[in-house]
Amino acid sequence: MSRSVRAFAPASVGNIGVGFDLLGHAIDGPRDVARVTRIEEPVVRIDAIRGDVAGVDRLPLDAPSNTAGRALMSLREALDLPFGFAVALEKGIPLGSGLGGSAASCVAALVAANALLDTPLAREALYDFALDGESVSSGSRHGDNVAPMLLGGVAMATSERMLALAAPDWLHAVVVHPDQVLETRRSRAALAEPYPLHTVVEHTAHLAQFLLGLQHGDADLIRAGLHDVLVEPRRAPLIPGFAQVKQAALGHDALGASISGGGPSVFAWFASRAAAETAAPAMRAGFVDAGFEARAYVTPVNAPRAELSTEAT
Repeated sequence: MSRSVRAFAPASVGNIGVGFDLLGHAIDGPRDVARVTRIEEPVVRIDAIRGDVAGVDRLPLDAPSNTAGRALMSLREALDLPFGFAVALEKGIPLGSGLGGSAASCVAALVAANALLDTPLAREALYDFALDGESVSSGSRHGDNVAPMLLGGVAMATSERMLALAAPDWLHAVVVHPDQVLETRRSRAALAEPYPLHTVVEHTAHLAQFLLGLQHGDADLIRAGLHDVLVEPRRAPLIPGFAQVKQAALGHDALGASISGGGPSVFAWFASRAAAETAAPAMRAGFVDAGFEARAYVTPVNAPRAELSTEAT
């Protein structure tokens, strides 16, 4: 008899500015949901993709070309499973938003499918399969979105493992998503030219201060470190309104602000929820003034991880 499970995966802020392809944190806001059914046929099938987001009808139902499908295929192959999975996706994260929508689909599907295994795997064991899924969309195996979705809060993602990073509970973020689409491959293409050594050294100093600030719960160190001198200068011109949104955040005492993932969404960190809530309307207005409708989310940086949303049936 077939059994079905539903799971959600949250949106995320990839890179967190200074941690390109290395750091990310979950968002308590938009999410994707996957309903996965265990089937007798030893295949992975994408039965439906729905959701109130633009372009959802263009997402592939072909499993190898779909992030969720590819992730579950990798799971099946690694475990040599005699059964398969049928997947229905409900997209809640806008496409091309820089909020990890492609990653969320594969993470939600993996969490649901894992619950259908006779012996479910530890959460850490799902990481490699999630990287396989994410690579379908981005063209590379980077975990700065899938790791915080799987672990919650702030995570470090290497090619081999994901690590949860402690962050103080007072940290809150504002994430503003404009009515723009910036495809991941285009935003990555902007980084093709090599960087001078002095820029890399400066960026490394920022990253070190940022990580120490997280470890010690030191707002001044986080503020000193949250400056992206590598990626932001090249991607910012691709995002109309970015400069206004960032300036609005810094004008409301943000610890720092930058591009979420590949953009066009923008995030800022604050030392309290009250400060974030005060800044959110001004940040949103930065995009509106540039001619784009936008939505602002206020979220703890230590946001929840992907989880089952119903019991198995």
